[in-house]
Amino acid sequence: MTESHRLPDQSCDTRASFGLDTGWPVLGFGRGDEHVPEVDRTFRFEPEATRALLMGFAHGRRVYIHGPHGSGKSSHIEQVAARLNWPCVRVNLDGHVTRSDLIGRDMVVLREGKQVTEFVPGILVWALQRPVALVFDEYDAGRPDVMFVIQRLLESNGRLTLLDQNQVIEPHPAFRLFATANTAGQGDASGLYAGTQALNQAQMDRWHVVCELGYMPADWELAVLAARLPSLDHAQLRQMVQLAGFCRRAYRQGDLSTLMSLRTLITWGENLLLLDDVATAFRLAFANRCDATERPLLAELFQRCFNAELALRDDDHALY
Repeated sequence: MTESHRLPDQSCDTRASFGLDTGWPVLGFGRGDEHVPEVDRTFRFEPEATRALLMGFAHGRRVYIHGPHGSGKSSHIEQVAARLNWPCVRVNLDGHVTRSDLIGRDMVVLREGKQVTEFVPGILVWALQRPVALVFDEYDAGRPDVMFVIQRLLESNGRLTLLDQNQVIEPHPAFRLFATANTAGQGDASGLYAGTQALNQAQMDRWHVVCELGYMPADWELAVLAARLPSLDHAQLRQMVQLAGFCRRAYRQGDLSTLMSLRTLITWGENLLLLDDVATAFRLAFANRCDATERPLLAELFQRCFNAELALRDDDHALY
């Protein structure tokens, strides 16, 4: 059987793999290929988001996940795919991704020593014909012409018409479509996510499942840090998670304009392993990204958690 004809053929124990029961069977592949993500044994699955993603993989539901940066949106999709041995390809919809990148274009290629012009399919056409989970990251930052190409896939039959080729492509039975974004499609009022835009609501209406994924509870974040950075002191990790919680509360209250993610926490821990100085590692991972007027607040929060001074630079480059 060729790769393009493969179908899910192995039942997955969702309780053992994801810590939840779905109430319906979930099939994966008995063997993977080079497009299957690597399993992260330290990953923690958020139940609601995981159930939504399993709906996508098991029943072909199109899933849109939104939430703050560093909350694990793309990682959740990849880790579900990894445990199902499901090939997964991510496409970042930055401003340079064009319609031709998705659909394809005529290109000059070498065939039997001769240059010929032929149609070379784009990543969307390639994935549509294979057992692949295609993930569109930064979905709310895509160009309008690109978004209308994707909208064709969101119709009930999901067929894609290639006008230049006079061809209609039927999706592979194991093709799956996911999207991640920082907003729910209504645009960004916080100012954190420059470049995002309000999405066409007719298109948003075609996503079967819309799920919000926020940051993990503190004990979950502590468990992730302890698993990823086992050589760090557990009490120190707890202080780091506590400081992250204070920073997020300050952001919600309008006292801090920068949001501290789990990704930043992990970066802080990795810096700490190299520097053996928690304050310096924190400055390099997070504090130096914050506005100068907010740094006294950071120093106060750091003092509260670590009972130590946090030397930061003000606008005159003097440490205080």
